[in-house]
Amino acid sequence: METAEPTPHARPKDRDTPADGPPDPAPQLSLELLVHGVGGTSAQDMLGDPRVQLITGDDTAACYRRTDDADAEQRPDDYRGEPVREAYCWSNLTSGNGARALWLILLPFMVANLAHWMRPAAPPEHRAQRIYDVLVRLLALTLTVLLAAAACEVALDLTAWQCAGTTACNAGKSWMGFLSPDNSGWWSPPGRRLALAATVPLAVIGFLWWLSRRTWSAYESASPPPRQPGTSRDTPAAERTALSREGFWYGRRVVARLRAAHTTAGVLTVGTVLLAAGAKADGRAGGSTALAVTGRALTALVALLAVATFVVVWRTARNEAAPDVRSDRLVVRVLPFAALAVLVLIAVHTGWARPGARSHGALPGAAAFGGIAVFQGLLVLALALTAWVLQRAARDDARTALRGMGGPAVALLACAVGGVLSGGVAQRFADWLDGDATPGQEHAPVPGPPVLLSWQASVLPVLLVVVAAVAVLAAVRVVLVRGRVARDVPGLYDPREHLDRRRIKGIAGAIARAGLTDAAPVLVAAIAAVTLVLGAGAVAGAWLTDLAPGRATDGAPPVVHAAAETAESLGSWLMSAGVILLITMGRRAYRDHAARRTIGILWDVGTFWPRAAHPFAPPCYAERAVPDLTWRMATWTERFDGRLVLSGHSQGSVLAAAAVWQLDLVTRSRVALLTYGSPLERLYGRWFPAFFGPPALTGLHREMDDWRNLWRFTDPIGGPIRLTCEDGRRIDEGPLRDPLAFGRTLYHPLPAQILGHGDYQADPVFDRVRGELIARLGPDLPGQRPAGAGAGADCRADQGSSGRSSA
Repeated sequence: METAEPTPHARPKDRDTPADGPPDPAPQLSLELLVHGVGGTSAQDMLGDPRVQLITGDDTAACYRRTDDADAEQRPDDYRGEPVREAYCWSNLTSGNGARALWLILLPFMVANLAHWMRPAAPPEHRAQRIYDVLVRLLALTLTVLLAAAACEVALDLTAWQCAGTTACNAGKSWMGFLSPDNSGWWSPPGRRLALAATVPLAVIGFLWWLSRRTWSAYESASPPPRQPGTSRDTPAAERTALSREGFWYGRRVVARLRAAHTTAGVLTVGTVLLAAGAKADGRAGGSTALAVTGRALTALVALLAVATFVVVWRTARNEAAPDVRSDRLVVRVLPFAALAVLVLIAVHTGWARPGARSHGALPGAAAFGGIAVFQGLLVLALALTAWVLQRAARDDARTALRGMGGPAVALLACAVGGVLSGGVAQRFADWLDGDATPGQEHAPVPGPPVLLSWQASVLPVLLVVVAAVAVLAAVRVVLVRGRVARDVPGLYDPREHLDRRRIKGIAGAIARAGLTDAAPVLVAAIAAVTLVLGAGAVAGAWLTDLAPGRATDGAPPVVHAAAETAESLGSWLMSAGVILLITMGRRAYRDHAARRTIGILWDVGTFWPRAAHPFAPPCYAERAVPDLTWRMATWTERFDGRLVLSGHSQGSVLAAAAVWQLDLVTRSRVALLTYGSPLERLYGRWFPAFFGPPALTGLHREMDDWRNLWRFTDPIGGPIRLTCEDGRRIDEGPLRDPLAFGRTLYHPLPAQILGHGDYQADPVFDRVRGELIARLGPDLPGQRPAGAGAGADCRADQGSSGRSSA
């Protein structure tokens, strides 16, 4: 649990004005606005007082003060030299009610959306920028098609086509009796069974549409505060960031268009599966019947709508210069309903009576899974090539994660996660339908899911072995670094203290483990590379043999055959375990607020960015939080002509920086920024260099009144900002000593704990730096630093190593 609770201050007493002296000047009120980090912190903890009062906001996100400070603006004399403290709580945006636990099923969409923002820091006008955007949006569209295809596989293929049409499978399943051909009921023909079963994938798509629209209305509706004309600084082009654009945090139009396109794609996927089954039956009749002609006409309609969907996705780029409020009713409303109308016609066509029709084997079109996988692989390779071109044109790339390949790697992992979830559901459902039999094997009641899913399951154990190997190497690295750091730890403390080797080892181990964050690109690169190779091998094996790995190796040496069968069986269970784990976590989070907060931490990091690539991803909480903070700072400073310290911990520091970027120059010059445990450079600067790279952070510091950052070696998330300023004004303060005392001292009679990422307020340096920032907020408006001068102009990025290998 992260906290942001500075030591409660004592309100200064009123000072009497001497009778013969000049009157005291009018007091200048200051505000300290606290923003908590991931996991959430209550307003009571942040303010150090159990009695708090809501100042502005609602149950989702709001600003609070101590009850005693609620009317501080009416009593400015009581706050001479000390700011009014106010806490902005935003944790309910990610972990509020139990329904948000359902967002776990949207994990592949969230990961794909992150790839959009991981582009290298090339100039915005570079031609490859648009190509990169389009490729990510197309890849995100394939994930929606994959989800719809997986739902069709379970409901249409495994249930309505295979099991319901086989006596050995539907025997004993009373809920399936009305579908059995043995009963000769109205729903017994294969086409009608498929038309009825199509309601299941349609319901899944409808649920995603509803969830996206519901969160769209709640999250993407916050508008930025109006900017006064002529108050924006003419920032050098190299230091501009899209985060400062007025429309960056207003994505209603983009999400609405993408939601319509993805919903249409899902509906068309269901229609395509139904058309494939009808075409097979009509082909047996000679292909000249009225049903065959109607099927071709419906296929043409599906193709036309598919082209329209592709064009919408291609053209839906973000316009961030200003809030885009244009109406898109033609696309948003007409396109999905047109697809739904065509699906109804297809369902009637598929359910039309066809004498002699029967379901046998697998549903036609099972090879589509292989086609989706190949298309995704080609998109990832094209994305990698585009990222390489952008990286070559990047301005500052020394610390960029994976040399600009972070986006393609993450996009590949999104496809892999989507494949694991869809394959796991299909495999487990097929096992449940078959009982003790194994789908795909000889004499099994039903053929089972597509062969490709079995191959993908078989390579999963190999991938886990690679992950385990990387984890072992990471553990070895921790041991080696701990040994090097342990030699330097005693030098941080009083040499007269007794050197406890166990204590030294514990401190050095904390530093070494915290440094693993900087090695995360190695893990991501290893997993992505192995996933690409194994995925290509799975597709090749499925297409070359058209058999599951166990049956494909029947004639191979016994060792190879046994390994293939073991990998197939183990992989199937691992895929299923992933799905079950997500369901279990979601159910627990629905009932347990503590577990829901744990899940919220994942979304705090993954859903900071707007939904620019996938509309079904979990909503972007920053599109509510950043305007909240911007509005609060802009209105308070204008209304009371005051000064403000914005204090952000962990993810709260990212929100704070994003909010400052949205301020006009007049307001920004009245704001000082205090960050601690901040991932601004260590995580966001490395993985999202186009938005948080050194030039962008330099521009932020240029336009601030002041900015100070605190960090520790033991912090696995926060780190330095790495800007060296030649005018003597520092940003980084640290590394702070952690723990504060090595052994038992007069001020620490009990052993001090290693704080790591939390409780920065316990360090005396925090109070000193905070006091320096408050002291700078004098009654006079800080003067503007001209372009080309001052801290911002004289700052340069430190591209060296992190320094975490030594204390």
